[in-house]
Amino acid sequence: MKSFEELLAGSVAAHGHLCPGRMVGVRLAMLGLRLLGFEAPPTYLQLKQLIVFIEMDRCAGDAVAFVTNARLGRRSLKFVDYGIMAATFVNLGTDRAFRIISTEEARDLAPAYAPLESQKRGQQLAAYRVMPDSVMFRVQEVKVDLTPFDLPGPTRKKVACVRCGQVVRDGREVVWDGQPYCRPCVGGAYYRDAKDIAWDNMIRSPHLQLEEETPRTGAEQLEERPGMLS
Repeated sequence: MKSFEELLAGSVAAHGHLCPGRMVGVRLAMLGLRLLGFEAPPTYLQLKQLIVFIEMDRCAGDAVAFVTNARLGRRSLKFVDYGIMAATFVNLGTDRAFRIISTEEARDLAPAYAPLESQKRGQQLAAYRVMPDSVMFRVQEVKVDLTPFDLPGPTRKKVACVRCGQVVRDGREVVWDGQPYCRPCVGGAYYRDAKDIAWDNMIRSPHLQLEEETPRTGAEQLEERPGMLS
């Protein structure tokens, strides 16, 4: 179990800078893990039972991911784009879940907890070190309906979109008139005017690039210049 200051320092090192949102995220994650009965950061066995939903793409989200060790690649981290400074922590072993929301009141009360600081940022940085959890956060016990397609592990289902042919994994297809479609084909996408292109160095791979960048010995360089051997 690490202290707040230890987790904050590690989070700052990973993210690159200290800010109030990062402090909020670290404390939010610590509270969420504590409500589940987990350590911060979680042990390996606890991590196997943890799912975290993050509702904002801000510094606090990075802090939550750092403290919990939840990752998109492990499928233990889920991003829902609500634009809310909140995160939900799910214990797969007990089926208990807690949604924690950062309060606006905490920002308003920062000067009262850091009266010696004159600047807003400094007030928040100082206040969030001492402010009680009950002032900084609202906590909701919630139910999260997860399917086998939401859980960590190998891909459980793959289908091809009947319109574009793209493979869709883990039940994320949309079925229309009995046929599977990818969501971009049915509901539109965040991108537009898509067209396949050719690009420079299309045959490059990490293996080929490594060979290109491997320094040549003096003998190899001489072999490339036969005149130097005569």
